[in-house]
Amino acid sequence: MASKEKPLERKSAEKGCSCCSREETGSAPASERSSRSFSINVTPVQETSCCSPDHAGEEERCCEPEAPANQKEPDKKAPADEYTFQVEGMDCPSCASTLQKGVYRLPGVQEAKVQYTTGSMQVSTDGTLAPAMIKQTVQRLGYDTQLPAADAREAYNIYGMDCGSCAATVSKHFAQLEGVRDVQVQFATGKMTLDHELPQETVKEEVRRLGFEAEPVDDRGSSASRPEASPLRGMTNTIVSGGLLLAGIASSLMPVPAIISIMLYLSVIVVGGYKPAKSAYFAIKSRSLDMNVLMIGAAIGAPLIGEYFEGALVVWLFALGNALQQYSVAKTRKSISHLMDLAPAEAWVKAGDTWIRRPVKEVRLGQTMLIKPGEKIPLDGTIREGHSMVDQSPITGESLPIDKESGDKVYAGTLNDFGSLEVEVTARPEDTTLARIIHLVEEAQEQQAPTQSFVDRFAAVYTPIVFAAAIAVIVVPPLIGFGGWADWVYRGLALLVVACPCALVISTPVAIVSAIGNAAKQGVLIKGGAFLEAAGTLNALAFDKTGTLTEGKPVVEKVYAKDGDEDRLLSVASTLEAYSNHPIARAITAYAREQKVTPLEGVNFYAEPGKGVSGTIQGKAYAAGKPEWLKEKGIQTEQIQEEIQKLQNEGMTVVLIGDGESILGYVGVADKIRPVSSEAVQSLHKNGIRELTVLTGDNEGTAAKIAGQANIDRYMAGLLPEDKAKAVCTLQQEGRRVGMVGDGINDAPALATADIGIAMGGAGADTSMEAADIVLMADNLEKLPYTIRLSRKALRIIKQNIWFAVLIKVAALLLIVPDMLTLWMAVLSDTGAALIVVANSLRLFRLRG
Repeated sequence: MASKEKPLERKSAEKGCSCCSREETGSAPASERSSRSFSINVTPVQETSCCSPDHAGEEERCCEPEAPANQKEPDKKAPADEYTFQVEGMDCPSCASTLQKGVYRLPGVQEAKVQYTTGSMQVSTDGTLAPAMIKQTVQRLGYDTQLPAADAREAYNIYGMDCGSCAATVSKHFAQLEGVRDVQVQFATGKMTLDHELPQETVKEEVRRLGFEAEPVDDRGSSASRPEASPLRGMTNTIVSGGLLLAGIASSLMPVPAIISIMLYLSVIVVGGYKPAKSAYFAIKSRSLDMNVLMIGAAIGAPLIGEYFEGALVVWLFALGNALQQYSVAKTRKSISHLMDLAPAEAWVKAGDTWIRRPVKEVRLGQTMLIKPGEKIPLDGTIREGHSMVDQSPITGESLPIDKESGDKVYAGTLNDFGSLEVEVTARPEDTTLARIIHLVEEAQEQQAPTQSFVDRFAAVYTPIVFAAAIAVIVVPPLIGFGGWADWVYRGLALLVVACPCALVISTPVAIVSAIGNAAKQGVLIKGGAFLEAAGTLNALAFDKTGTLTEGKPVVEKVYAKDGDEDRLLSVASTLEAYSNHPIARAITAYAREQKVTPLEGVNFYAEPGKGVSGTIQGKAYAAGKPEWLKEKGIQTEQIQEEIQKLQNEGMTVVLIGDGESILGYVGVADKIRPVSSEAVQSLHKNGIRELTVLTGDNEGTAAKIAGQANIDRYMAGLLPEDKAKAVCTLQQEGRRVGMVGDGINDAPALATADIGIAMGGAGADTSMEAADIVLMADNLEKLPYTIRLSRKALRIIKQNIWFAVLIKVAALLLIVPDMLTLWMAVLSDTGAALIVVANSLRLFRLRG
């Protein structure tokens, strides 16, 4: 039986616009890609609120429910110019609305969007409007603006990087080039981001000089001209040098002059070592001590002391190991490439009475697409005609197709099953749910986890220390007469190879990239390595009830009117609840429509989150909400308290309706538990989550019923949104690492307070994708146990990789003392260990939900 907790002490919270009591419920879509990008710093000339006298005429409008932005009918002609402005200084959402309307009225503006939460404004024009005119308009609206130079940031995929030091070499080289303002290179994703003024060909040539290849990233987030990675790609030198090595070994076993074997071995060093030598040169020039520098040092030193075969073998093993490692790492980097290829590049678009095929870049918002049976959906949209089943597994990870009909949303990259659909486009290619997923996953893969940061700091100290030790081993013993130069130079060269911690450095990022990529394919967004690691340590989860454990679609079970006039009671209730967006409010208004009850006219409506709604109807004050709230407002509820308690014990939520003096009646609403919730809870227990808690604003009876049905240990009832955050704190103070599971909007305080915030239904809510650390794209808990399993397995693999890489290095260092470490063994301790680490990380791809 679930244990109960007393409601936590409540406190008021003031959020949102200063002139309105509502919280902001909108969310900005992903930033729009534009042909020109300007950054505007906007600061108000004088500090005003949206309802101050300086905004005369705006007050009534800003305190009303926000209407959809008034946009023009989609123009068949693509915009000539699109500008993205960064706006700073807006103090409430209605200011953003005012700015949007003011800019939209300019002649030549086809579309204007202002996002208060991100401080950005996107303006599409027909090419006749200069940015300066937009600036003047913003100034006339009461803001001061500046127009800096355009940003020239460009992304490239870099091919051939097989360790973190390679990325450091590229970064340091470009940082020294004139015309480069900023450079960021991520080894884990193989991506370089440049803020520069260099021609594209110059960038590619500079990368080629370093021994790598570069391709610009296109609008779809991939390098279209780059072929699929092949095990034989870039292995020509390795194959040729391998043949020369075999020839050298054969000649050494035959009665031929020794000079032939020596020349063949030297040829192996030249052919196989050409690319590493080239990379080593630029690494030294960039003051970077990478594996290429250390390996070439050993390859040159070995022939100088007469170890021609050792030198050749070292170079060939290094080249072979690098080629295999590059191929393996490339497979991890392609963990989300399948997502980029999901959405078709073209769409059937309605033009008059006919359908024409157009590139998705030319499809405008509001146009109608035709999706034939068996085709993938090119862009996000809303179905206007047709009925079908759609496979949403690429987005949500759901195993079964979903029924879709008129009015339902569909997502780019999903597969239409059997029926033809006419879909109204609601998002550009760069703003689709699929595009946002790709963007968020790429950002997540580029973020360093705490373990990775520690390993990088360790490697930065380890490498120069061991390098200095290798020089000392070469120089000191012979100088003090302890052995000959050849013997100690050989040992020093072996130690030089051991100095590179390649396997250790890639032990964490490759595992994280693999895990995050696999999660994305299963419909789970993990925002970064830090959240992946933290999720693996959770031992407690707290759940919001409505819409998380339950269907989130409550239905009216009972209506009671004190005077017997249920229709009148429903009219009042539906009129009030129409001004609330809570699921219970929607259930009451939907039931009133089913009963063909007409809502009444009213004014001064006010919704208090977590409590209820009040307003004036036909000149009289009414309120609908929790019994406790109506009691606070002075309405007597004692006469029906016993009946209320009985309904609550049955699992119903009771909404009382009063007229300011007495109770008129009540509506009993119930929500059903999701079928998958109980299974998910059992699986979570099996995966090491010791305690689960239900957090709900509902009454104790409903909370107890849902917790019992879901087999959850504990519940806390009667909580306001801010109380849920305090409840999470209480669990943390009890020594638990807590994950909060909610919808990402109403539960934002609790999601932020928890060690890990997990939002559900990300495919249907922009806010969910922004609010939480982990997002379950499907609107159920099916993927939550998989997420916990993946996180725990990733943690285990990261620890395995680190320990293996460290122990291999320690073993190699210990073998130096008894003179048992050979050069080829030193190479295997590095490249071989790196291959094993990568292969171990690839196991994360095999985990399925």
